[in-house]
Amino acid sequence: MDPSKKAEQQQITIELPPDKADGTYANLAAIAHSPAEFVLDFIRLMPGLPKARVQSRVIMTPQHTKSFLLALKDNIERYEAQHGEIKLPPQGLGRSFGFQGNIDEKN
Repeated sequence: MDPSKKAEQQQITIELPPDKADGTYANLAAIAHSPAEFVLDFIRLMPGLPKARVQSRVIMTPQHTKSFLLALKDNIERYEAQHGEIKLPPQGLGRSFGFQGNIDEKN
């Protein structure tokens, strides 16, 4: 490969449709995986309600999931450098809540 072509960056245009621009709030995540893919379910759990609904499901290859993890880690480190450490509540206090894996899925 021509070394000068290595330095070239591929330009990607990312479109954000208006119906997606506001985003979707999630305060719970369920993560499952198979040998071929990771499934990330982003869930909104409302206080006092026993039922929660998946707001968005993202399915990625293991390679893309690991790249996402590294990108998220980098962004958290940059956020904390600018705004201070993100504090997590102590584990084991009352009901398990928040972003975690292995949650039973009910349709």
